[in-house]
Amino acid sequence: MPQPDKCWGVSCWAGTGIQLQCWGGQWAEPGPEPGPALPTGRVKERAVSSRMDTNRGLPAIESHRDLHIWITENLKMVPVPERAYGNFFEEHCYIVLHVPQSLKTTSGAPKDLHYWVGKEAGVEAQGTAGSFVQHLQEALGGATVQHREAQGHESACFRSYFRPGIIYRKGGLASALKHVETNVYNIQRLLHIRAGKHVSASEVELSWHSFNKSDIFLLDLGKMMIQWNGPKTSTAEKARGLALTRSLQDRERGGRAQIGVVDDEAEATDLMQIMEAVLGCRVGNLHTAMPSKSTDQLQKANVRLYHVYEKGKDVVIQELSTCPLAQDLLQKEDCYILDQGGFKIYVWQGRMTSLQEKKAAFSRALGFIQAKGYPSYTNVEVVDEGAESAAFKQLFRSWSGEQRKNKHLRGMGKLLQVKLDVGKLHSHPELAAQLRMVDDGSGKVEVWYIQGSRRQPVDPMHHGQLCAGNCYLVLYTYQKMGLDQYILYLWQGLQATAHEIKALKGNAEELDLQYHRALVQEHVTMGSEPPHFLAIFQGQLVIFQGSAGHNGKGQPESATRLFHVQGTDSYNTWTLEVPARASALNSNDIFLLATASLCYLWFGKGCSGDQREMARTVVTVISRKDKEMVLEGQEPPHFWEALGGRAPYPSSKRLPEDVSDFQPRLFECSIQTGPLVLTEVVFFSQEDLDKYDVMLLDTWEEIFLWLGAAASEWKQEAVAWGREYLKTHPAGRSLATPIVLVKQGHEPPTFTGWFHNWDPYKWTNNQSYEEVVEGGLGAVSAISERTAVSSFRLSRSPRNGRAGPLALWALKGSKDSSENELERGPKAGSGPRSVASRSLPQEQLRHQAVEDLPEGVDPAHKESYLSDSDFQDIFGKSKEEFYSMAKWRQQQQKKQLGFF
Repeated sequence: MPQPDKCWGVSCWAGTGIQLQCWGGQWAEPGPEPGPALPTGRVKERAVSSRMDTNRGLPAIESHRDLHIWITENLKMVPVPERAYGNFFEEHCYIVLHVPQSLKTTSGAPKDLHYWVGKEAGVEAQGTAGSFVQHLQEALGGATVQHREAQGHESACFRSYFRPGIIYRKGGLASALKHVETNVYNIQRLLHIRAGKHVSASEVELSWHSFNKSDIFLLDLGKMMIQWNGPKTSTAEKARGLALTRSLQDRERGGRAQIGVVDDEAEATDLMQIMEAVLGCRVGNLHTAMPSKSTDQLQKANVRLYHVYEKGKDVVIQELSTCPLAQDLLQKEDCYILDQGGFKIYVWQGRMTSLQEKKAAFSRALGFIQAKGYPSYTNVEVVDEGAESAAFKQLFRSWSGEQRKNKHLRGMGKLLQVKLDVGKLHSHPELAAQLRMVDDGSGKVEVWYIQGSRRQPVDPMHHGQLCAGNCYLVLYTYQKMGLDQYILYLWQGLQATAHEIKALKGNAEELDLQYHRALVQEHVTMGSEPPHFLAIFQGQLVIFQGSAGHNGKGQPESATRLFHVQGTDSYNTWTLEVPARASALNSNDIFLLATASLCYLWFGKGCSGDQREMARTVVTVISRKDKEMVLEGQEPPHFWEALGGRAPYPSSKRLPEDVSDFQPRLFECSIQTGPLVLTEVVFFSQEDLDKYDVMLLDTWEEIFLWLGAAASEWKQEAVAWGREYLKTHPAGRSLATPIVLVKQGHEPPTFTGWFHNWDPYKWTNNQSYEEVVEGGLGAVSAISERTAVSSFRLSRSPRNGRAGPLALWALKGSKDSSENELERGPKAGSGPRSVASRSLPQEQLRHQAVEDLPEGVDPAHKESYLSDSDFQDIFGKSKEEFYSMAKWRQQQQKKQLGFF
């Protein structure tokens, strides 16, 4: 650990020029500095309470909600209606509280409290929001993570709440009742959509000057919404943009606005005529947008920890350490700042820090940002001891929670259960994920070793006998839901040559093609074998030094060889050849010493009965010579002679295994702008896996690279991205961590178990972007196209090419004439429920595959065949209420209840 060599006092300026006054060593500020504003978008099961707690002056938070949002209005904080979630006005401040439902049963479960400031928000609004944050923080008690968010630079945690995106709206909010107006068609606006993994949209000038070749633009005309895709946008970006467009259609137009998509201007002439009627004729070529600056992994890996304390009336910040950091550096009586390469600033507060220090946390972070010369929008996260986020914990070499020992014991108990009932691994994938076991290893096994550039089969008699100088392919086949599933292990010996490693990957690709791309590929480095790999060989995995002797032409066998046996059962036992000298022994383990005439089975004083039992099963694999059991301290002279004489070796009791308390994290991989950029998705679900994506799931013990069906072109790079992620990780991760390549539709339970409510049929129901545009929009029929075009095809000013007064009058008239008709909504009895001509019992409809449905049932509307009483019991509402909901919400409930 570096010696403390940097120390300075924080200046009296912070953020974007907000002056901080230093009173008795405490920073005081008029309010958090201005930041960016956010947009509309759908939220994952969020709502907000509108009631106020009259005793405290704080909102009464509804316990069944995940997300609660308030906005500053007339120097007060008022709740935002759920339909407006994701819309953020630039002149306001917002408070966003996230309390995950999945954590509410846990005492002291952490909550995320975000303070968001629009870029045009005034100082008074900021002060109101800042005061509200402090009161809300006190009311919530401990276990709260506070975030400072700046418009356009929000944290991944914040952006992950809003799907399909955030919309920044110009100006301020005139009334709390008009966050988002539904069924209003007198609208003309242009939205600039940036369709990364976290989608955002901003209102821009209604002009061709706002356009560029690299992004997506949505011309919103009330009853007609035209999405214009820049020629340099990818299919994934187009699909995400369309998801936002359809969300606006559902939430703001009741699903009754028409959507048109311009992918190719030459083929969408009618839509282009409408755009030109509003925007005028385009003059000149569109420019290419400057790529947004992304933080690469090297910058994020530059982590420094600072101790913050008061010295007299001054606040002193002293550098303590650089990465990899140790958790022991954090003391409960103190406050610390952790700087992640200027990408993010964390303030960690020990549980024994004073209330005054905690109130000063944001001020100190802002002062630090100013002193370091970082951008004013740099994200800040204030962390209380015991409520650390997953991202914060992974900045340390290891992180142990208070219950780590109990956690370890619970894991062992589950493993014992698996031995008795392997079927639980398939019915409970979360158990398979935690134990890293798809089954008990009793499936079919095939093994090849790499010789030259080709793979050669290994005799089943020698399965599990690997050599450190070679590479092997181990194909494992098991059954799940009556279908064959495959895992291909690519095992790489530490002494293997670069040529063999390259040939290993090439032969793996050949096998993958042979099995129609259905293989899950797991890259395993010698010494870091996962539990399932060990279970395949039932505890008899033996790794020999040197190159393969499978063809009888390997290195000559030494007369004396020493093997170290590690493990207590068939799920964790493996044997490694070590140098045949006394210093290699260890009193806690068992060793096999094979000599020309005899094989010694040496039991250290600290070994257990389970260790001895497993060693007896391994000894026959190594040597068929006579066996002699030797207890530590009772060795015959020949034993020491074979090892070259006595020598000191480790004999102290081994410390208990450290069980790190890390949570899985999901990232999108991207290299479009140069180096690898990872975008995190917090509170992730299966919905965050898109067919165009390459996603990295870090479970700490394994790295999964998930390839969407349309992302196969990145298959060769994906494993390299996993290795780069490990190499640049600030915690100093082992490069031997297994990397698993998983393809869409072939996910093993060790992967799906990390996702809540995984739907194995999801991929079969999804439409591609092209299918949605061609037929799924239900839009732009020939009649409606002609109607829309005739409304806009009017006179234009010859001087500037913009639509003339008559065109604007016709546009307004077109909207006004349709508004009353559209606002009346659907007629009674219309909608999917009219499909069902008979009622069926729920058992014939719920959780049934298409082929198992009764004849004549429309699989897209299975719920409509329920009787009214069954529908009310299952959905908790009438059919009329259900079909009046937005389409995306209908689909969400159908998925949850088994009718999708």
